[in-house]
Amino acid sequence: MNLYAAIKGIPNELRDRLVQKKLVEMDLIQFEGVLAGTFSGGNKRKLSVAIAMLGQPSIIFLDEPSTGMDPGARRFMWNVISRISIVNKSSSVILTTHSMEEAEALSSRMAIQVDGSLQCIGTTQEIKHKFGKGYEVEVKVQKPTVAELKALAKKAGLPNAQAHIFPQDLMNILIKLENPELFSTIAEG
Repeated sequence: MNLYAAIKGIPNELRDRLVQKKLVEMDLIQFEGVLAGTFSGGNKRKLSVAIAMLGQPSIIFLDEPSTGMDPGARRFMWNVISRISIVNKSSSVILTTHSMEEAEALSSRMAIQVDGSLQCIGTTQEIKHKFGKGYEVEVKVQKPTVAELKALAKKAGLPNAQAHIFPQDLMNILIKLENPELFSTIAEG
């Protein structure tokens, strides 16, 4: 980081303090003095973002800054990027990502590129309204208990809850379970 601080023209007397601040901010202080090539992928990405932030540039370009990170590290990275661009308003951040979740979490404006050609630009809502083809629903379900499975198997006329269901028997079983409308959905899957 000292090398990049020098390349960016940060005065020598400010470098050590600035590098320490970025190491703390990116939770890399324990890796001070360790060769960057030995870092995990997530810590390499943190280091790259810290280097990009040195000197508070007016524009920071980030290429998939949280790819390959576990959810906790990804959330940490998003918070750092958000703090730079939205909270502190110290820099504008332009990032590339394949993750719509990341783009929505971090962007006030988006552009979608296909085969190197810009297809659309706008706010998240504008793009979803114009190009969205459906809804996203998050559903959390509980696994049925063994007793519930046994009761369904009995109602369907199956010998036990682990019985194999053959495709030709599916409609009859769904009728017994009073859910024949599920046939086309199950058959397609």
